[in-house]
Amino acid sequence: MQVFKFGGASVKDADSIRNVAHIITKCKTSELLVVVSALGKTTNALTEVTQHFVDQTGQAFDLLEKVKRAHQQILGDLFGTSNHPIFDDIANCFVEIEWILEEEAQDSYDYLHDQIVSTGEIVSSKILAAYCAHTSLPIKWLDARDYIFTDNTYREAEVDWQKTEDKIRRELPALLDEQIIITQGFIGSTSENFTTTLGREGSDYSAAIFAACLQADDVTIWKDVPGVLNADPKWFNPTELIPELSYTDAIELTYYGATVIHPKTIKPLQNKKITLNVRSFVHPDEPGTLIRTTNDGLPIPSFIFKVNQVFVSIQPRDFSFIVEDNLSHIFNLFHSHRIKINMMHNSAISFCVSIDDTGANVETLLEELEKRYKVSVEKGLELITIRYFNQETIDRVLVNKKIIRELKDSYTCQLLVKELKIE
Repeated sequence: MQVFKFGGASVKDADSIRNVAHIITKCKTSELLVVVSALGKTTNALTEVTQHFVDQTGQAFDLLEKVKRAHQQILGDLFGTSNHPIFDDIANCFVEIEWILEEEAQDSYDYLHDQIVSTGEIVSSKILAAYCAHTSLPIKWLDARDYIFTDNTYREAEVDWQKTEDKIRRELPALLDEQIIITQGFIGSTSENFTTTLGREGSDYSAAIFAACLQADDVTIWKDVPGVLNADPKWFNPTELIPELSYTDAIELTYYGATVIHPKTIKPLQNKKITLNVRSFVHPDEPGTLIRTTNDGLPIPSFIFKVNQVFVSIQPRDFSFIVEDNLSHIFNLFHSHRIKINMMHNSAISFCVSIDDTGANVETLLEELEKRYKVSVEKGLELITIRYFNQETIDRVLVNKKIIRELKDSYTCQLLVKELKIE
Protein backbone atom coordinates (compact mmCIF):
# COMPACT_ATOMS: atom_id res chain seq x y z
CA MET A 1 0.00 0.00 0.00
CA GLN A 2 1.35 3.44 -1.01
CA VAL A 3 0.77 7.02 0.11
CA PHE A 4 1.58 9.90 -2.27
CA LYS A 5 1.71 13.51 -1.11
CA PHE A 6 1.59 16.41 -3.57
CA GLY A 7 2.35 19.93 -2.36
CA GLY A 8 1.04 23.25 -3.62
CA ALA A 9 3.76 23.69 -6.26
CA SER A 10 2.78 20.39 -7.88
CA VAL A 11 -0.84 21.51 -8.38
CA LYS A 12 -0.33 25.21 -9.07
CA ASP A 13 -2.08 25.27 -12.46
CA ALA A 14 -3.95 23.07 -14.93
CA ASP A 15 -0.82 21.61 -16.53
CA SER A 16 0.53 20.72 -13.09
CA ILE A 17 -2.68 18.91 -12.19
CA ARG A 18 -2.49 16.97 -15.45
CA ASN A 19 1.08 16.02 -14.54
CA VAL A 20 -0.04 14.78 -11.10
CA ALA A 21 -2.70 12.60 -12.72
CA HIS A 22 -0.01 11.22 -15.04
CA ILE A 23 2.28 10.42 -12.07
CA ILE A 24 -0.56 8.68 -10.23
CA THR A 25 -1.27 6.54 -13.29
CA LYS A 26 2.38 5.73 -14.00
CA CYS A 27 3.82 5.28 -10.48
CA LYS A 28 0.96 3.50 -8.70
CA THR A 29 2.06 -0.07 -7.92
CA SER A 30 -0.48 -1.07 -5.26
CA GLU A 31 -3.37 0.39 -3.27
CA LEU A 32 -2.89 4.17 -3.22
CA LEU A 33 -3.97 7.05 -1.00
CA VAL A 34 -3.14 10.56 -2.29
CA VAL A 35 -2.76 13.56 0.02
CA VAL A 36 -2.83 16.99 -1.64
CA SER A 37 -2.11 20.53 -0.47
CA ALA A 38 -3.85 23.74 -1.52
CA LEU A 39 -3.13 24.98 -5.04
CA GLY A 40 -0.01 27.12 -5.43
CA LYS A 41 -0.01 30.09 -3.05
CA THR A 42 -3.63 29.63 -1.94
CA THR A 43 -2.77 29.09 1.72
CA ASN A 44 -0.96 32.45 1.86
CA ALA A 45 -3.81 34.16 0.01
CA LEU A 46 -6.47 32.79 2.38
CA THR A 47 -4.32 33.71 5.37
CA GLU A 48 -4.34 37.26 4.02
CA VAL A 49 -8.14 37.09 3.68
CA THR A 50 -8.35 36.04 7.34
CA GLN A 51 -6.07 38.85 8.52
CA HIS A 52 -8.03 41.53 6.65
CA PHE A 53 -11.29 40.11 7.98
CA VAL A 54 -10.06 40.26 11.57
CA ASP A 55 -8.56 43.74 11.05
CA GLN A 56 -11.82 44.93 9.41
CA THR A 57 -10.03 46.61 6.51
CA GLY A 58 -12.91 46.00 4.11
CA GLN A 59 -10.65 44.11 1.67
CA ALA A 60 -11.39 40.52 2.68
CA PHE A 61 -14.09 39.94 0.03
CA ASP A 62 -11.92 41.43 -2.75
CA LEU A 63 -9.00 39.20 -1.80
CA LEU A 64 -11.27 36.15 -1.67
CA GLU A 65 -12.57 37.03 -5.14
CA LYS A 66 -9.01 36.81 -6.51
CA VAL A 67 -8.66 33.32 -5.04
CA LYS A 68 -11.97 32.25 -6.54
CA ARG A 69 -11.04 33.58 -9.99
CA ALA A 70 -7.71 31.72 -9.93
CA HIS A 71 -9.50 28.44 -9.19
CA GLN A 72 -12.17 29.10 -11.81
CA GLN A 73 -9.48 29.66 -14.44
CA ILE A 74 -7.86 26.32 -13.60
CA LEU A 75 -11.26 24.60 -13.77
CA GLY A 76 -11.88 26.15 -17.18
CA ASP A 77 -8.48 24.98 -18.44
CA LEU A 78 -9.09 21.44 -17.17
CA PHE A 79 -12.72 20.85 -18.10
CA GLY A 80 -13.47 23.47 -20.74
CA THR A 81 -17.18 23.75 -20.04
CA SER A 82 -18.76 25.04 -16.85
CA ASN A 83 -21.39 22.30 -17.13
CA HIS A 84 -19.18 19.91 -15.17
CA PRO A 85 -20.54 19.54 -11.60
CA ILE A 86 -17.12 20.40 -10.11
CA PHE A 87 -17.77 24.10 -10.89
CA ASP A 88 -20.76 24.24 -8.53
CA ASP A 89 -18.98 22.08 -5.97
CA ILE A 90 -16.03 24.49 -5.76
CA ALA A 91 -18.29 27.55 -5.75
CA ASN A 92 -20.17 26.12 -2.76
CA CYS A 93 -16.90 25.63 -0.88
CA PHE A 94 -16.08 29.33 -1.24
CA VAL A 95 -19.61 30.28 -0.20
CA GLU A 96 -18.79 28.83 3.23
CA ILE A 97 -15.98 31.39 3.56
CA GLU A 98 -18.35 34.15 2.45
CA TRP A 99 -20.76 33.20 5.22
CA ILE A 100 -17.95 33.71 7.75
CA LEU A 101 -16.95 37.07 6.24
CA GLU A 102 -20.53 38.36 6.33
CA GLU A 103 -20.52 38.28 10.14
CA GLU A 104 -18.47 40.48 12.45
CA ALA A 105 -15.27 38.74 13.57
CA GLN A 106 -15.84 37.65 17.16
CA ASP A 107 -13.87 34.42 17.45
CA SER A 108 -10.11 34.19 17.94
CA TYR A 109 -7.80 34.74 14.98
CA ASP A 110 -6.45 31.18 15.23
CA TYR A 111 -9.93 29.66 15.09
CA LEU A 112 -11.00 31.84 12.14
CA HIS A 113 -7.74 31.09 10.35
CA ASP A 114 -8.38 27.36 10.43
CA GLN A 115 -12.00 27.63 9.26
CA ILE A 116 -11.03 29.86 6.30
CA VAL A 117 -7.59 28.63 5.26
CA SER A 118 -8.57 24.94 5.32
CA THR A 119 -10.84 25.56 2.33
CA GLY A 120 -7.71 25.63 0.16
CA GLU A 121 -7.08 21.93 0.73
CA ILE A 122 -10.74 21.02 0.30
CA VAL A 123 -11.04 22.67 -3.13
CA SER A 124 -7.65 21.47 -4.43
CA SER A 125 -8.42 17.86 -3.54
CA LYS A 126 -11.86 18.11 -5.12
CA ILE A 127 -10.37 19.50 -8.34
CA LEU A 128 -7.68 16.82 -8.50
CA ALA A 129 -10.20 14.07 -7.77
CA ALA A 130 -12.59 15.36 -10.43
CA TYR A 131 -9.84 15.57 -13.05
CA CYS A 132 -8.48 12.11 -12.26
CA ALA A 133 -12.00 10.68 -12.53
CA HIS A 134 -12.34 12.59 -15.82
CA THR A 135 -9.32 10.60 -17.09
CA SER A 136 -11.08 7.34 -16.09
CA LEU A 137 -9.06 6.65 -12.95
CA PRO A 138 -11.15 4.97 -10.20
CA ILE A 139 -11.29 7.75 -7.61
CA LYS A 140 -12.85 8.16 -4.17
CA TRP A 141 -12.68 11.64 -2.60
CA LEU A 142 -12.61 11.70 1.20
CA ASP A 143 -12.69 14.53 3.72
CA ALA A 144 -9.62 14.19 5.97
CA ARG A 145 -11.55 15.87 8.78
CA ASP A 146 -13.64 12.70 9.06
CA TYR A 147 -10.48 10.69 9.84
CA ILE A 148 -7.83 12.89 11.49
CA PHE A 149 -9.04 13.94 14.93
CA THR A 150 -7.28 16.58 17.01
CA ASP A 151 -7.50 18.76 20.06
CA ASN A 152 -8.64 22.38 19.71
CA THR A 153 -5.20 24.01 19.49
CA TYR A 154 -6.01 25.89 16.32
CA ARG A 155 -3.14 26.36 13.80
CA GLU A 156 -0.98 23.79 15.67
CA ALA A 157 -3.40 21.00 16.52
CA GLU A 158 -2.27 17.83 18.30
CA VAL A 159 -3.51 14.57 16.81
CA ASP A 160 -5.66 12.17 18.83
CA TRP A 161 -3.81 9.11 17.58
CA GLN A 162 -6.04 6.47 19.13
CA LYS A 163 -9.26 7.86 17.72
CA THR A 164 -7.63 8.64 14.37
CA GLU A 165 -6.06 5.21 13.97
CA ASP A 166 -9.27 3.39 14.94
CA LYS A 167 -11.31 5.23 12.29
CA ILE A 168 -8.74 4.93 9.50
CA ARG A 169 -8.08 1.22 10.10
CA ARG A 170 -11.77 0.44 10.35
CA GLU A 171 -12.91 2.14 7.15
CA LEU A 172 -10.15 2.82 4.62
CA PRO A 173 -8.62 -0.59 3.77
CA ALA A 174 -11.85 -1.82 2.16
CA LEU A 175 -12.18 1.39 0.13
CA LEU A 176 -8.57 1.14 -1.07
CA ASP A 177 -9.20 -2.34 -2.49
CA GLU A 178 -11.25 -0.90 -5.34
CA GLN A 179 -10.23 2.72 -5.87
CA ILE A 180 -7.64 5.43 -5.36
CA ILE A 181 -8.42 7.67 -2.39
CA ILE A 182 -7.74 11.41 -2.73
CA THR A 183 -7.85 13.47 0.44
CA GLN A 184 -6.36 16.59 2.02
CA GLY A 185 -3.23 17.37 3.92
CA PHE A 186 -2.88 19.92 6.73
CA ILE A 187 -6.38 19.63 8.21
CA GLY A 188 -8.24 17.74 10.92
CA SER A 189 -11.22 18.27 13.20
CA THR A 190 -12.05 18.62 16.87
CA SER A 191 -14.56 16.54 18.82
CA GLU A 192 -17.02 19.40 18.18
CA ASN A 193 -16.44 19.06 14.41
CA PHE A 194 -14.58 22.35 14.06
CA THR A 195 -11.76 22.39 11.53
CA THR A 196 -8.17 22.51 12.76
CA THR A 197 -4.83 22.72 10.97
CA LEU A 198 -1.62 20.88 11.81
CA GLY A 199 0.83 23.73 11.36
CA ARG A 200 2.54 25.15 8.30
CA GLU A 201 3.63 22.50 5.81
CA GLY A 202 1.47 20.04 7.76
CA SER A 203 0.43 18.14 4.63
CA ASP A 204 3.60 16.03 4.90
CA TYR A 205 2.51 15.15 8.42
CA SER A 206 -0.96 14.20 7.20
CA ALA A 207 0.58 11.77 4.73
CA ALA A 208 2.60 10.21 7.55
CA ILE A 209 -0.50 9.91 9.73
CA PHE A 210 -2.46 8.04 7.06
CA ALA A 211 0.56 5.86 6.23
CA ALA A 212 1.23 4.92 9.85
CA CYS A 213 -2.41 4.08 10.53
CA LEU A 214 -2.66 2.00 7.34
CA GLN A 215 0.71 0.26 7.81
CA ALA A 216 1.73 1.49 4.35
CA ASP A 217 4.76 0.08 2.56
CA ASP A 218 6.08 3.54 1.73
CA VAL A 219 5.28 7.23 1.44
CA THR A 220 6.36 9.40 -1.48
CA ILE A 221 6.53 13.17 -1.10
CA TRP A 222 6.63 14.74 -4.57
CA LYS A 223 8.68 17.97 -4.66
CA ASP A 224 10.05 20.42 -7.21
CA VAL A 225 13.60 19.35 -6.26
CA PRO A 226 15.36 16.07 -7.18
CA GLY A 227 15.15 14.80 -3.58
CA VAL A 228 16.82 15.83 -0.33
CA LEU A 229 19.74 18.10 -1.20
CA ASN A 230 22.68 18.89 1.07
CA ALA A 231 21.64 22.57 1.05
CA ASP A 232 18.89 24.85 -0.19
CA PRO A 233 19.91 25.91 -3.73
CA LYS A 234 18.58 29.41 -2.95
CA TRP A 235 21.44 29.88 -0.48
CA PHE A 236 24.16 27.48 -1.56
CA ASN A 237 25.76 26.42 -4.83
CA PRO A 238 26.49 23.83 -6.01
CA THR A 239 24.22 21.42 -4.13
CA GLU A 240 24.36 17.62 -4.10
CA LEU A 241 21.59 15.04 -3.94
CA ILE A 242 21.63 12.79 -0.87
CA PRO A 243 20.51 9.39 -2.22
CA GLU A 244 19.76 7.84 1.19
CA LEU A 245 19.22 9.12 4.73
CA SER A 246 18.62 7.47 8.07
CA TYR A 247 15.54 8.50 10.05
CA THR A 248 17.92 9.99 12.64
CA ASP A 249 19.71 12.23 10.17
CA ALA A 250 16.40 13.28 8.61
CA ILE A 251 15.04 14.28 12.02
CA GLU A 252 18.24 16.16 12.83
CA LEU A 253 18.10 18.07 9.54
CA THR A 254 14.44 19.03 10.01
CA TYR A 255 15.10 20.02 13.64
CA TYR A 256 17.78 22.45 12.53
CA GLY A 257 15.54 23.94 9.87
CA ALA A 258 15.78 21.94 6.63
CA THR A 259 12.49 22.62 4.85
CA VAL A 260 12.21 19.73 2.41
CA ILE A 261 10.45 17.55 5.02
CA HIS A 262 8.09 18.64 7.78
CA PRO A 263 9.62 18.02 11.23
CA LYS A 264 6.61 16.04 12.50
CA THR A 265 6.60 13.72 9.50
CA ILE A 266 9.48 11.41 10.37
CA LYS A 267 8.40 10.11 13.80
CA PRO A 268 5.25 8.13 12.85
CA LEU A 269 7.04 6.66 9.84
CA GLN A 270 10.08 5.62 11.87
CA ASN A 271 7.84 4.07 14.52
CA LYS A 272 6.26 1.81 11.88
CA LYS A 273 9.49 1.37 9.81
CA ILE A 274 7.84 2.91 6.74
CA THR A 275 10.19 4.09 3.99
CA LEU A 276 9.89 7.73 2.97
CA ASN A 277 10.73 8.68 -0.62
CA VAL A 278 11.36 12.27 -1.67
CA ARG A 279 11.06 12.53 -5.46
CA SER A 280 10.68 15.15 -8.15
CA PHE A 281 7.32 15.70 -9.83
CA VAL A 282 9.28 17.46 -12.59
CA HIS A 283 11.38 14.35 -13.30
CA PRO A 284 9.29 11.50 -11.83
CA ASP A 285 11.48 8.78 -13.36
CA GLU A 286 14.46 9.79 -11.20
CA PRO A 287 14.93 7.87 -7.91
CA GLY A 288 15.18 10.82 -5.49
CA THR A 289 16.06 10.19 -1.84
CA LEU A 290 15.21 7.21 0.37
CA ILE A 291 14.74 7.79 4.11
CA ARG A 292 14.68 4.57 6.11
CA THR A 293 16.42 2.53 8.82
CA THR A 294 20.14 2.52 8.10
CA ASN A 295 23.32 2.77 10.14
CA ASP A 296 25.10 4.76 7.45
CA GLY A 297 25.78 8.42 8.14
CA LEU A 298 25.28 11.22 5.66
CA PRO A 299 27.69 10.73 2.76
CA ILE A 300 28.31 14.47 2.43
CA PRO A 301 28.11 17.52 4.72
CA SER A 302 24.71 19.22 4.79
CA PHE A 303 24.14 22.96 5.18
CA ILE A 304 21.07 24.72 6.59
CA PHE A 305 20.76 28.51 6.40
CA LYS A 306 18.28 30.55 8.43
CA VAL A 307 18.23 34.30 7.84
CA ASN A 308 16.52 37.13 9.79
CA GLN A 309 17.72 35.78 13.11
CA VAL A 310 17.46 37.57 16.45
CA PHE A 311 20.13 36.87 19.07
CA VAL A 312 18.71 37.27 22.57
CA SER A 313 20.96 37.23 25.66
CA ILE A 314 19.15 36.89 29.01
CA GLN A 315 20.69 37.50 32.46
CA PRO A 316 19.07 37.64 35.91
CA ARG A 317 18.97 41.21 37.22
CA ASP A 318 20.33 40.18 40.64
CA PHE A 319 23.32 38.31 39.15
CA SER A 320 21.91 35.01 40.41
CA PHE A 321 22.57 31.76 38.59
CA ILE A 322 20.58 30.57 35.57
CA VAL A 323 19.07 27.56 37.32
CA GLU A 324 15.97 25.43 36.91
CA ASP A 325 13.38 27.96 38.04
CA ASN A 326 14.73 30.65 35.70
CA LEU A 327 15.01 28.22 32.78
CA SER A 328 11.51 26.91 33.38
CA HIS A 329 10.11 30.45 33.38
CA ILE A 330 12.05 31.39 30.22
CA PHE A 331 11.01 28.28 28.27
CA ASN A 332 7.38 28.77 29.27
CA LEU A 333 7.48 32.32 27.90
CA PHE A 334 8.92 31.13 24.58
CA HIS A 335 6.26 28.42 24.38
CA SER A 336 3.37 30.73 25.21
CA HIS A 337 4.44 33.15 22.45
CA ARG A 338 4.92 30.27 19.98
CA ILE A 339 8.56 31.09 19.33
CA LYS A 340 10.90 28.26 18.35
CA ILE A 341 14.48 28.36 19.58
CA ASN A 342 16.94 27.64 16.77
CA MET A 343 20.13 27.70 18.84
CA MET A 344 20.73 28.03 22.57
CA HIS A 345 23.59 28.21 25.01
CA ASN A 346 23.65 28.80 28.74
CA SER A 347 26.34 29.59 31.28
CA ALA A 348 26.16 30.18 35.02
CA ILE A 349 24.64 33.66 34.66
CA SER A 350 23.30 33.89 31.11
CA PHE A 351 21.03 32.14 28.64
CA CYS A 352 21.41 32.97 24.94
CA VAL A 353 19.19 31.97 22.01
CA SER A 354 18.79 32.55 18.31
CA ILE A 355 15.19 32.83 17.08
CA ASP A 356 13.38 33.76 13.88
CA ASP A 357 12.39 37.42 13.61
CA THR A 358 8.64 36.87 13.36
CA GLY A 359 7.66 40.41 14.27
CA ALA A 360 5.11 41.38 16.89
CA ASN A 361 5.23 38.19 18.96
CA VAL A 362 9.02 38.55 19.35
CA GLU A 363 8.60 42.11 20.61
CA THR A 364 5.93 41.00 23.07
CA LEU A 365 8.20 38.19 24.29
CA LEU A 366 11.08 40.62 24.84
CA GLU A 367 8.81 42.91 26.87
CA GLU A 368 7.83 39.97 29.08
CA LEU A 369 11.45 38.89 29.56
CA GLU A 370 12.56 42.41 30.50
CA LYS A 371 10.20 42.42 33.50
CA ARG A 372 12.45 39.88 35.21
CA TYR A 373 15.79 39.82 33.36
CA LYS A 374 18.39 41.98 31.70
CA VAL A 375 17.91 41.40 27.99
CA SER A 376 20.19 42.36 25.11
CA VAL A 377 19.16 41.89 21.49
CA GLU A 378 20.93 41.84 18.13
CA LYS A 379 18.94 41.52 14.91
CA GLY A 380 19.66 40.88 11.25
CA LEU A 381 21.82 37.81 11.78
CA GLU A 382 22.15 34.50 9.95
CA LEU A 383 22.28 31.03 11.50
CA ILE A 384 24.30 28.42 9.59
CA THR A 385 24.08 24.78 10.65
CA ILE A 386 26.50 22.22 9.20
CA ARG A 387 25.76 18.55 9.77
CA TYR A 388 28.91 16.37 9.48
CA PHE A 389 31.19 19.40 9.38
CA ASN A 390 34.93 19.82 9.00
CA GLN A 391 37.11 22.90 8.96
CA GLU A 392 36.88 23.20 5.19
CA THR A 393 33.07 23.39 5.32
CA ILE A 394 33.23 25.98 8.11
CA ASP A 395 35.68 28.16 6.20
CA ARG A 396 33.48 27.91 3.12
CA VAL A 397 30.47 29.54 4.78
CA LEU A 398 32.39 32.22 6.71
CA VAL A 399 33.49 34.34 3.78
CA ASN A 400 32.73 37.98 4.69
CA LYS A 401 31.04 36.83 7.91
CA LYS A 402 31.74 37.62 11.57
CA ILE A 403 30.95 34.91 14.14
CA ILE A 404 28.62 36.08 16.91
CA ARG A 405 28.22 32.68 18.57
CA GLU A 406 29.52 29.18 17.71
CA LEU A 407 28.36 25.81 19.03
CA LYS A 408 29.80 22.41 18.14
CA ASP A 409 29.24 18.77 19.01
CA SER A 410 30.57 15.60 17.39
CA TYR A 411 28.43 15.91 14.26
CA THR A 412 26.95 19.40 14.13
CA CYS A 413 28.33 22.93 14.04
CA GLN A 414 26.09 25.97 14.43
CA LEU A 415 27.40 29.42 13.51
CA LEU A 416 25.45 32.57 14.26
CA VAL A 417 27.01 35.17 12.00
CA LYS A 418 26.80 38.78 10.90
CA GLU A 419 27.54 40.01 7.39
CA LEU A 420 30.71 42.10 7.26
CA LYS A 421 30.39 45.39 5.46
CA ILE A 422 32.85 45.61 2.60
CA GLU A 423 34.29 49.12 2.28
